[in-house]
Amino acid sequence: MCLARRGDRDAKYPALIDKILSSAGIATVQTGVRIPRMNSIIERWVKTLRAELLDRTLIWNQTYLRHALREYERHYNEHRTHRSLAAAAPLRARPQPLVPDQIERLTIDRQDRLGGVIHEYRHAA
Repeated sequence: MCLARRGDRDAKYPALIDKILSSAGIATVQTGVRIPRMNSIIERWVKTLRAELLDRTLIWNQTYLRHALREYERHYNEHRTHRSLAAAAPLRARPQPLVPDQIERLTIDRQDRLGGVIHEYRHAA
């Protein structure tokens, strides 16, 4: 079952929309009460998802869409750098600063995900 966010508890989203979504197997979840930043955080994540994945990918069917979303979620949480986390990913420890000795012989490995839409980089051992 999929989940859809119901925006801001606003009256512009009538019960008819909930019925249409539920007939497609999508459950609606209302935005939390007294959580003013929730909507902006979700909108930022959706914007990032669209810009980095969905606008660059041809989605053939629901199975491939689910696969692509799982891969992107894993990439976002385990590999993608975040400015607010000092270039770390949410589920990964912050990177240690490089010493000048390491920079002289720095080797980077690249791994492509989703046919090259997403690139992940690691220091080679």
